[in-house]
Amino acid sequence: MKKREVGLFFGSFNPIHIGHLIIASYMANFTSLDEVWFVVSPHNPFKNKKSLGNMYDRLEMVNLAIQNIENLKASDIEFSLPQPSYTIDTLVHLNEKFPNYTFSLIMGEDNLLGLPKWKNSDIILRDYKIVVYPRPGFDAGDLKEHPSITMTSSPIMELSSTFLRQSIKDRKDIKFYTPDSVIEFIDKKGLYLS
Repeated sequence: MKKREVGLFFGSFNPIHIGHLIIASYMANFTSLDEVWFVVSPHNPFKNKKSLGNMYDRLEMVNLAIQNIENLKASDIEFSLPQPSYTIDTLVHLNEKFPNYTFSLIMGEDNLLGLPKWKNSDIILRDYKIVVYPRPGFDAGDLKEHPSITMTSSPIMELSSTFLRQSIKDRKDIKFYTPDSVIEFIDKKGLYLS
C-alpha cells in the first residue's frame, strides 16, 4: 500500500494569511503531496520569541482558516517537543508517530538558501523531499539541483504576517488578507493591537 504523502508547512503563522493558504492549497493540489499540515512552531530558533503571539491562539487561527478543507490540516506536534524546535527532531518524531505516512518539507526559496545552517541539514537532504515555492529576489542557486529538492511554480506571494500585524496595530482594514473567521478571532481577543 502506498504511504500517504504529507507536506509539512512549518511556520509561526502569526497570524495565518491568504498567502500561506494559497501556497498550501497549491502544494496539496498541484504536486505529488496528498495533504499539507500547517506545523505551528511554538518558537523558531531564528526568530525573536517576544514578537510571537500565543501558540494556542496561532493554532486556533490556522484551524479557523482551514476548516472544512479536507487536504489541509493544522498540527500542534511541536508544542510537546523541547524548545526551540528543530525541524530534524520534529521529522524524526513524526516518522515514529505516523509510520504509514511519508513526510516532505515545504519551504520558500529564501528558507532553502538558509538550509545549510539548519541542525542536521545533511540528514534532512538525505532522507526527506523538499518542495520549494519561489520567493521574489531569492535564488537558491546550486541547491535547486539537489535530487531531494523539487522547485514549483506556485503563485508568488509577497504578503507577510509582519505586514498584517502592523496593519492591525494601525487599525487598518485587513479584509481579504486573511479569512473572515480569523479576523473575527483577532478582533474578539484584541490581538496585535500593541
